[in-house]
Order: sequence, then structure tokens, then C-alpha cells
Amino acid sequence: MMRSKELEQQAAKNRKRLVEIVYNAHAGHIGGDLSCLNVMTVLYFGVMRNIDSADPKNPDRDRFVLSKGHCVEALYVTLEAKGFLNPEVTDTLGKFGSVLSGHPTIEVPGIEVNSGALGHGLSIGTGMALAAKMDKKDYHTFVLMGDGEQGEGSIYEAAMAANKYHLDNLVAIIDRNHLQISGNTEDVMPIDSISERWGAFGWDVKEMNGDDIAEIVKTFEKIDYHSNKPHLIVSHTTKGKGVSFMENEAKWHHGVLNGEQFAEAERELTESINKFEKE
Repeated sequence: MMRSKELEQQAAKNRKRLVEIVYNAHAGHIGGDLSCLNVMTVLYFGVMRNIDSADPKNPDRDRFVLSKGHCVEALYVTLEAKGFLNPEVTDTLGKFGSVLSGHPTIEVPGIEVNSGALGHGLSIGTGMALAAKMDKKDYHTFVLMGDGEQGEGSIYEAAMAANKYHLDNLVAIIDRNHLQISGNTEDVMPIDSISERWGAFGWDVKEMNGDDIAEIVKTFEKIDYHSNKPHLIVSHTTKGKGVSFMENEAKWHHGVLNGEQFAEAERELTESINKFEKE
């Protein structure tokens, strides 16, 4: 497992690469991409087991479901960094004939399920975790959801089922950046207090600062996979994290950078990478 400093450096590199591919594609949900990228980096480089581009269908691999599938660009750059995608393929995002779509599809190496219809990911992940129990397999399933997604009723059906079947091999993460396409979540469809709600469903609930790599690592290390309870992590993040003019701006839920904005984002992210290389 990478140390926290190495994970921070990897996340910084992933963040710069993300901005590059979204700019070149002229499309992408860049704000939410940036808010969940730290968690995704820690999962793939520090938590998930048996994730190997040379053996992508290893039956003992941990599973990852990106329920907030519109943030697939963050997954693409993470898979590229893990060796599942060649940079030449990632660069085809947004181009005619590309295998890369605006949501995850199983045609892309390393992606488990087609996703993006909000509210479905946790149901799929619950099925995967239940299958592991039935087959007496040791793999864990991780599902990353958005906070705007929490208005979908199917999520709570899955939450009840995961509790009923004691799926302690299931970890759901909510990317809690407080902003969805229509504005602040508490104005669109209030979801606070998340922790009490999920605790009432019988889940083991933890909260963390999803902008802090070291805290993300510590939170995942505290998960007890023998607790007989499914796990929820509320990851408090910043929409557009790492690019100053995007942070906490709802308009960057889906945004296209112009040349000047791209140059500024590249400058900021390059400085971040250089800072970690000097430390």
C-alpha cells in the first residue's frame, strides 16, 4: 500500500490528467470528478485488493461501482494510472468512435458495470456483496454515490436489503460536496442528517474529510469487515477540489473550460504536483 504522501502525489497527478482530458473532450462533469478523485485514488492505490490490469477478471478482486456514473472521467484517469487504459485511449474521450462514453460501460477494461442511472449503484453493489457471501468469497464491494443522488428511493431499498443480509463486505461512500446540478442539496432535496438516517437503517456509519488523503486512509483502515453490518462513509468534500475558481461553484457540476481557464487550472495543478515532489 502507498503511504499517504505517495497517495497525495498520485491524486495530484490524477487531478491534472483529469483536467486535461475533460478540456480536450470539451465535456465532462468536472466539479464532481474533482471532489471524488481523492477517494478513488485511495481505493485503487491503497485499499482495494487484487486489482491488476494483467488479470482484470480475477475472481478474488475487490469490486468498485461508480454509482454517480456521470463522474466517469475521474474513473478513467484512475484506471489509466493503474494500467488498465493506455493514455492514447484515454485521449479519445469525446471523439467519434471512442470506447469511452460519458458514463461507465463494461467495454472499458477495469469497469465492472454500466452505471449512471442514479440510484442504481447501491442495488448492484448489494447484489455483488450478497453473491460473495453466498459463494464464500472474500472480496469486498465499494460503491461511490453522489449526495444529490440520495433523493432516489431505490437507494433505501438497497440499504434495507444490505442490513437484512448482514453485508459487512459492502462499503458505500457518499461524496458529500453539497452541490448538485440544480444547486445546494439542502435546497433541492434536504438529506441531513445523513449519519442518523443510515444508522437507523442498521449501517455502520463513519464520517471523514474527503479532501484529506491521510484521513481517508485512516477511515478505511478502521472498517471492521466482520461486524455483520454494511458500512457507509460520508466523505465531506469540495466540489471542484484543487482548482481555485471551480471550488464550491455549482456551475462546474458540468463545465467546459476555455483556453484561459485551462491554462490557469494547469498552472495550479502543476504547482501542487511540484510541491509534493519537493517534499
